[in-house]
Amino acid sequence: MFSRDALGYDPIPLPDRCDISDADMLGAAQAFYEKMRQRHTVRDFSPRPVAREVIESSLRTAGTAPSGANHQPWHFAAISDPALKHRIREEAEEEERRFYAGGAGDEWIKALEPIGTNAVKEHLTIAPWLIVVFAQRWGQFEDGTRYKNYYVPESVNIATGFLIAALHHAGLSTLTHTPNPMRFLNDALDRPASEKPTMIIAVGHPSEDATVPAVAKLKKPLEEISSFF
Repeated sequence: MFSRDALGYDPIPLPDRCDISDADMLGAAQAFYEKMRQRHTVRDFSPRPVAREVIESSLRTAGTAPSGANHQPWHFAAISDPALKHRIREEAEEEERRFYAGGAGDEWIKALEPIGTNAVKEHLTIAPWLIVVFAQRWGQFEDGTRYKNYYVPESVNIATGFLIAALHHAGLSTLTHTPNPMRFLNDALDRPASEKPTMIIAVGHPSEDATVPAVAKLKKPLEEISSFF
């Protein structure tokens, strides 16, 4: 992290080394794939509570992600308060109504048709937790002096991926939601102007009658998403 104090380069032995055989390595990679391919974005949540400790542990995992110059330019606001979730839903739906009324453009709306989305975002109040991801565009010392953060979008995106994987590993479902614009979240959650909200993640258990769009199961094959040289 960044400090006013002089921080010199101080190498230490690698503290955590994962030495496994080639055979076990392949098995571990395949097992993780099998776990992650069971991850589904859901919009039908159960009100079943989720312990705060589960959210805290998942956020700790997100905090282990790599970041530019190790500045860790992220903040995660975890919300379970019903009144605050209701406020976020109201303001998000106001933006969504403008989006679906023409703000998005015909091509974008058509692309969303197989997903089955609309301006109603009831998951924002039903899911027991909302996690708002903020990207810290710059940092500040106690006297207000700014310092620069580096590779902020890349760092925050990696940490968010860690978070979603951790929540899934804990047996929870998620939905990433990105109303545009999202500046209302700074006011609602008392976050500084240096932070930009990037998404809302609804977190909880799927409802008994939860569905996913059939098109969501259509994933590009390996040969389309990768090249080997």
